[in-house]
Amino acid sequence: MSHAVARLRAERLARSVKPFIARGSRAPRCPNCRVIFSHCLCALRPQVPTTSGMCLIMYDVEPLKPSNTGWLIADLVSDTSAFGWSRTEVDPALLALLADSQWQPYLVFPGEFVAPERVVTQVLPVAGKRPLFILLDATWPEARKMFRKSPYLNHLPVLSLQPEQLSRYRLRRSKRDDHLCTSEVAALCLELAGEQHAAETLDAYLEVFTNHYLNAKNYLPLDLEDAAHLRLRTLCAPLSY
Repeated sequence: MSHAVARLRAERLARSVKPFIARGSRAPRCPNCRVIFSHCLCALRPQVPTTSGMCLIMYDVEPLKPSNTGWLIADLVSDTSAFGWSRTEVDPALLALLADSQWQPYLVFPGEFVAPERVVTQVLPVAGKRPLFILLDATWPEARKMFRKSPYLNHLPVLSLQPEQLSRYRLRRSKRDDHLCTSEVAALCLELAGEQHAAETLDAYLEVFTNHYLNAKNYLPLDLEDAAHLRLRTLCAPLSY
């Protein structure tokens, strides 16, 4: 496995003074999907071409958490970048990405916390540019802190999503059902960019990942013919090779 989130995870582990132990983590996990080997889902990783790019700015230990869904985005969207967040420093590679003329960046964040003149609700075509969605991958309190204390993002338009469905993410608790996980946010961004097939595939992939993760946690067998697996296979079938 060699995508942006995997590399960031390796960098973060290299800086750790002690091993990171995920809660409930006893059995060895597959290094590529972060699920215990008996429930590995590497063979189900989808391959979907996308025009859009994703930029994950990840809070501290977020890339180390097995339940992190930014990993799923990097699995599916080939143009995914990932950077660790710091209050006092910014990676020069992140600044270079934001300034790259091939991209039209959108900072994805709720519009209710932003000056109205920065808020957009649609992804409009820009000649010669591809949409780049910047996602703050963190808990909600951490994401608000990142938003306030990242002045290099202040010039970007803020894409405010209006999801019709409540979150179906079941791996971590949130006080509000309208708080979506990072993968759900990315799927909505892809949909706004007109990449419906990629959006649906990422949504299906999240459901399968959740299925494997929870069944492993609860020592339950997998049903590879259930609705979630069948949906993912159907979405991927036309692109298999």
